[in-house]
Amino acid sequence: MDTYRGLFRTPEYPALFATVSLQIAGQTVGGLALGSLVYAATGSPLLSALAMFGPSLAQVVGALTLLSAADRVPPRAALVGLALFLGLATAAQATPGLPTAAALALVLVQGVPSALGGGVRYGMLTDILARDGYLLGRSVLNMSAGVCQILGYALGGLLVAVLSARGTLLVAAGLYALAALVARCGLARHPARAAGRPSPRETMRGNAALWSSVPRRYVYLALWVPNGLIVGSEALFVPYDPGHAGVLLASAALGMLAGDVLTGRFLPPRWRARLAAPLRLLLAVPYLVFALRPPLPFAAVAVALASVGFSASLLLQERLVALTPERLSGHALGLHTAGMLTMQGVSAVLAGALAQATSPATAMTVLAAASVAVTLRLGRGLKGEPVSPTPACAADAACTTPRPRPRTP
Repeated sequence: MDTYRGLFRTPEYPALFATVSLQIAGQTVGGLALGSLVYAATGSPLLSALAMFGPSLAQVVGALTLLSAADRVPPRAALVGLALFLGLATAAQATPGLPTAAALALVLVQGVPSALGGGVRYGMLTDILARDGYLLGRSVLNMSAGVCQILGYALGGLLVAVLSARGTLLVAAGLYALAALVARCGLARHPARAAGRPSPRETMRGNAALWSSVPRRYVYLALWVPNGLIVGSEALFVPYDPGHAGVLLASAALGMLAGDVLTGRFLPPRWRARLAAPLRLLLAVPYLVFALRPPLPFAAVAVALASVGFSASLLLQERLVALTPERLSGHALGLHTAGMLTMQGVSAVLAGALAQATSPATAMTVLAAASVAVTLRLGRGLKGEPVSPTPACAADAACTTPRPRPRTP
């Protein structure tokens, strides 16, 4: 699986691609509409930001309680049910006269099951594609997410101006409903990958088993911490340069798109192990230039170059899949997604606090330096090729083929 044409000829992949794209579009359009509605009602930038990004922070709750269901429920039913739930919650937020507190409560309620959605979607990707096709398939979903977010914010802003914020929320609810319809009609019925009933206790057991493997632990930390710290730097684009924040955000999106294309489509397998570490460092090193407060053209180039480094997460996800028994693939990928989004939210808060005490440029530089330090610290545990669990130990989530034990981070 090494071409886009072959990927989209794979049965069910186009339907999964459309389902994920529609959900992201609904989330983006709905988040912008609700943020505008809350800001108009309260005048609070904090509450407006919570309305837009609250679901990311709430995913930690889902990661601690719901992820065991990612491999224990039929994936098509889960995707359809989640899309319908999100659509109904979004439609409820459009209710005239709904108190702001109730609207924000619905935001948090939406975020909790979204942690399960990531595990189901990307676990199903491993069902549809062979393991050697996962990198390309996931890179295309990442590119779609970036494009849908850019177009979703543009469309959302237009719809808020034309239809009002409440009308735009109804459009977002319609996008969720369409995603549910595509999933129901375009995806085949797959059995659950694991037996047993999902529960918070099983979720905690699965999380503990995944975390108990030292090689997987290094992968998770590399996926969560350096990435989150750089997203915290991106959260300061507006206070850093209010008049040109859009240019910096667009540069970041362009760099991410280029990285996903280059790594997912054109990077040969034999080069992946060699370039994984440089890509992880590329994610943060260009941000160190903000210590000098560079002019806008240099700042935009630095941001775009750094954002190419986000594609290192594709290689880390491929490594995670190789290190995880198939029956826990959905749980493992869901834990990655929930942890990543939670760390991004925490880093955005940390970045704001640092910028308040110092300056946006100083805070961006400090977070970038911290990201470089974490990447270098984790590098020893990420050397070498990942080894898949052997058939004899596939039933044990913590089992991997014996290897030299690196120091625990």
